[in-house]
Parts: sequence; C-alpha cells; structure tokens
Amino acid sequence: MFGLMVRFTCKDQASAEAFDQLVSQTIEKIRESEPGTLVYAAHRVEGQPLQRIFYELYRDRAAFDAHEEQEHTRRFLGARDDLLASIEADFLQLQAGKETTG
Repeated sequence: MFGLMVRFTCKDQASAEAFDQLVSQTIEKIRESEPGTLVYAAHRVEGQPLQRIFYELYRDRAAFDAHEEQEHTRRFLGARDDLLASIEADFLQLQAGKETTG
C-alpha cells in the first residue's frame, strides 16, 4: 500500500471555491477510472477556511504512478497552482491499520 497526505492552502475565498470545483470534477473521474486508487478523500479543515487536506491511498506505487498519468490528474495539477498559496505533501508508509493489507 502507498499513501500520501497533502495540505493545500488557497490564496483567498474565491480561489478556495474554484479549487473545490476542480477537486469535485477530478474526484468524479478518479472514481470512474482508477481501480488502484483505494482512498482519495478531500477534506476541509475546521476553522481554516482556506485549507484543504487530501488523504490518498493506492494499492501500490505503480497505482499512484498510473494515477499521476491520467488526463484528469494532469488537468488538476496544471490548474491548481493559480489557486494556491502553498502545498505541503507527505508520503506515507503504512505501519499498522484496520482493513489494510499493505
């Protein structure tokens, strides 16, 4: 299993709304076409209206690499930068969990 957590900080409220729309479009495509993407969850952060956190789990590194090559992912990656003040990403190694096989 391969995972990551990403914290996005949007530039302003208008950017946050546009980012949320972009995320909705992207997640729809992920659901339809990425069987190796096990979890792809976008979260708002309570008390931080410009922050979003993604939690992503993939079957393995190859599934993540396949995700990165998808047209909808490349569109998201190209469009997000104009909306964001910062991005922080942490790659995760599963240590223990419930209902995980990694």
